[in-house]
Amino acid sequence: MRAYQDMVFSTAVRLTGDGAQAEDISQDVFLKAYEHFDQLRSSSTAGGWLKTVATNLTLNHLTRHRKRWRLFSEVFAEDEQEEDVASAAAAFEGALAQMDGEQRRSLIEQALKRLPEHQRVPLVLYHFEDMPYQDIATRLGHSLAKIKTDILRGRLAMAKALAHSGLGPEPGRSCAP
Repeated sequence: MRAYQDMVFSTAVRLTGDGAQAEDISQDVFLKAYEHFDQLRSSSTAGGWLKTVATNLTLNHLTRHRKRWRLFSEVFAEDEQEEDVASAAAAFEGALAQMDGEQRRSLIEQALKRLPEHQRVPLVLYHFEDMPYQDIATRLGHSLAKIKTDILRGRLAMAKALAHSGLGPEPGRSCAP
């Protein structure tokens, strides 16, 4: 671990741009290494294996992270121009990025708690558990259309709650000057 910790951390931090996230990912890499210790102990390619695992875990993390915060990109009025929607979503993401992890988590958790269960459950399954719409519909015993509607309405409700707390623009309002 000591021989490769800097390489694993620097790989993760370069990809994420965030030291705290890189630390978490590095921990996960070394947990995987521990699970495969018998094979890695005598392997001359252990460093390459660790770098590959670090890269893959970081990319997986970034994909999940993007999908989670993508929930704000669909909460604004349909008649707005594409750049207005993008800037509104960016405002939420930018405000969230400036918060420490605990603040961000707390704010999102509070907004999620305010959602009715029929919106909260599919929203969490889709954005935080990476389940496809169809799997959510099957699992919850609802139509695909209902799941998509509930997720969209949940996004709108979350955006309003977050906007009321001073985080980004009100949904439906243009961010253009």
